[in-house]
Amino acid sequence: MAKTTSAAFEYAPAPESRSIVDIKPSYGLFVNGEFVDGHGAAFKTLSPAIEEVLAEIAEADQADVDAAVKAARKAYDKVWSRMPGRERAKYLYRIARIIQERARELAVLESLDNGKPIKESRDVDVPLVAAHFFYYAGWADKLEYAGRGADPQPLGVAGQVIPWNFPLLMLAWKIAPALACGNTVVLKPAETTPLTALLFAEICQQADLPPGVVNIITGAGATGQALVSHPGVDKVAFTGSTEVGKAIARAVAGTDKRVTLELGGKAANIVFDDAPIDQAVEGIVDGIFFNQGHVCCAGSRLLVQESVFEELLERLKRRMSTLRMGDPLDKNTDIGAINSAEQLHRIRELSEVGDAEGAERWAAACDLPAKGYWFPPTIFTGVSQAHRIAREEIFGPVLSVLTFRTPAEAVEKANNTPYGLSAGVWTDKGSRILSMADKLRAGVVWANTFNKFDPTSPFGGYKESGYGREGGRHGLEGYLK
Repeated sequence: MAKTTSAAFEYAPAPESRSIVDIKPSYGLFVNGEFVDGHGAAFKTLSPAIEEVLAEIAEADQADVDAAVKAARKAYDKVWSRMPGRERAKYLYRIARIIQERARELAVLESLDNGKPIKESRDVDVPLVAAHFFYYAGWADKLEYAGRGADPQPLGVAGQVIPWNFPLLMLAWKIAPALACGNTVVLKPAETTPLTALLFAEICQQADLPPGVVNIITGAGATGQALVSHPGVDKVAFTGSTEVGKAIARAVAGTDKRVTLELGGKAANIVFDDAPIDQAVEGIVDGIFFNQGHVCCAGSRLLVQESVFEELLERLKRRMSTLRMGDPLDKNTDIGAINSAEQLHRIRELSEVGDAEGAERWAAACDLPAKGYWFPPTIFTGVSQAHRIAREEIFGPVLSVLTFRTPAEAVEKANNTPYGLSAGVWTDKGSRILSMADKLRAGVVWANTFNKFDPTSPFGGYKESGYGREGGRHGLEGYLK
């Protein structure tokens, strides 16, 4: 037999076309069913992969927030809260179907504005967005079975603030249950990723949603602060950093506003010696490098049982060497761009702290694009629990690796964090999975998988990861009296 030499498998470029998306030069605010000019200073949204200006975005000031809340209140009082659940459901079903029809357009726009790979926005984000609207449409006429009494009532106007890591998916997590319960909404997307929310506003128009039921205002922190502190808002829902979540909790303290907060995390991904190693490696990669690590529940701390540490580390490095970084619109891309220059600076800063603390950094050799915001998938070994990189949320493609000997040590290390959003357990023993899940102080514990979501399943955390749940029947409770 002739001797063969192995060669690296090359992928030809497979870019998704931008032509399906019609990005306008500028966007206003969506208030009372129409796009209107904002009174604040306009700002630009960039494509993080090439630092190209995509559009100019209106900034909402206090007067604009006022107008949006008044529109939402009017729609709530006169139309939406009075509408039978089965009629509200029709609008939600209609929105879900339009999302499916415009899925490719939404996916391309999300990847352009956010920097995430198109295969993630196309295959994960957008299908889940549609699924959430379908799921909560089914609840709209069954609210008496939600566990809030025989005749649960909506709260009123919901002020919702969402982050930049999953712009469209977080919108669906917030808006779908709010509308199903009979509330109206004023939503503020993150200033770096407003475009899919503004396209969703067009979808609301296309679905003939009554004016004022959904209002979308754009801006930065001051706009969000004006919204959550507005006296006409009955419910505040926020997903984002723990620091901002604490500020929101302080701002609404002493009021009768209902609040749900989904904040940061520093999840432990725990691998036992009897785990299927190759499967675990895939789960580790998905847990920390999915969406460039811009995931609040990312498995950013890897806890490996000592006896399999060397073998797992070798296989993990080999797998990381095959990850493809580059154009987010290329269907072959595994790792896209970091969302902003500010976030890239934080990732670099904390990684340098890891170096200074004595941890050993490793990243596969790769050429970073000349333009845009990029950081290669990175792991740190020799990490202790005292290291900042093991305690602070980096929110990037950086994994801290620690070891343990016994299940009790794994639990102690996993719970040694101010956060409590998620965790993962990899083992062949079902009894061990149940035992670990019972002891881990985390809102979600995945077993032999990671970062799996479903609209029927509740999601949320403990401690500094926030309070309240989104998804499932539990996601209705935050929007009902």
